Amino acid sequence: MDFLDLFEKYWPLLALGLWFAYKWWNSKKVIAMLPELRRNGATFVDVRSAGEFANANAPGTINIPLNELGNRLREIPKSSPVVLCCASGTRSGMAKLLLKSKGYRKVHNIGSWSKLL
Repeated sequence: MDFLDLFEKYWPLLALGLWFAYKWWNSKKVIAMLPELRRNGATFVDVRSAGEFANANAPGTINIPLNELGNRLREIPKSSPVVLCCASGTRSGMAKLLLKSKGYRKVHNIGSWSKLL
């Protein structure tokens, strides 16, 4: 079995591994930027459901569930950085795409809200 056969057979696993590696790397990058983001007045938004947020959250975050985000954009200033979080980084990744499409320039996905503690 040559490399091409292996790649053809295992590319879904490779793609999944690369996706998780990217999420991990990006989260580490945002964590390193937190002091600067805080100094620059970043808005911290937790896009989990209200129930999840009420159960546990990071101090200083506001809760705007992902399904409400499009209707509540006025609560997030465009003039300062935005740091998004959720349970795993998936919903905050979707929120990042939405904010970017609405003209927000400095948007960061930290992944899990617990990384803000």
